[in-house]
Amino acid sequence: MVVIDAKGVYYRDLNERVRREIEKGEKYIKLVNVNGQRYIGAGLKNKDVYIEVEGTAGEDLGVFMDGPTIRIHGNAQDGVGNTMNSGKIIIEGMAGDVLGYGMRGGRVYIRDNVGYRVGIHMKGYFNKIPIIVIGGKAGDFFGEYMAGGRMILLGITGGNIPITGDYVGTGMHGGAIFIRGHVPKNRLGKEVGIREPDEDDMRFLREVLEDFAKELNFDFEEIMSEPFIKLLPVSKRPYGRHYVY
Repeated sequence: MVVIDAKGVYYRDLNERVRREIEKGEKYIKLVNVNGQRYIGAGLKNKDVYIEVEGTAGEDLGVFMDGPTIRIHGNAQDGVGNTMNSGKIIIEGMAGDVLGYGMRGGRVYIRDNVGYRVGIHMKGYFNKIPIIVIGGKAGDFFGEYMAGGRMILLGITGGNIPITGDYVGTGMHGGAIFIRGHVPKNRLGKEVGIREPDEDDMRFLREVLEDFAKELNFDFEEIMSEPFIKLLPVSKRPYGRHYVY
């Protein structure tokens, strides 16, 4: 394992150091004293590389990433998993806005709350199914313009606030959102409908949430003790007409 002290290191220099270590054959890299450095893991394609981060990761963590695993012992700022193609990101805290923007594959797990516009334009790519699981609560426009993939919102952590903000699924035209518990209809976008998960959905939830619980030390049985709802788009052409609220 290579340990890199990021204290006071410019983000470009830090990311260049990570790339050099990987080019030399290093598979396990630990970054300590990270304080907002951006683009950690950006564009990396090595499927057997594991990056561990202590501190707060900056914007666009894992942007365009295609294979590695990144674990954050702390929080992450905006744009986690931006256009991510494959791999895994595990955040042992909170994450900011536009998480999973245009995400095409891989998995992102967040222990606590996330910000606004999570999953916006999330789409999948060929046979890839991007997956986001959130242990806490989410802000407004969750799943906005979502075109593919799966998102799971648990609401277990995050304090005494609503599990979602307003306009869930606004413009959604593909994929599915699973929410543990209840969401008032007035918080949903006009483009989504509520369904009960079927047997295939429950198999999917069990498989993903067992892994999520293991990675972030949740009680799997507690997670599954509450019912889920499934949100699906009711139109494949949300742009076919203008919509207002």
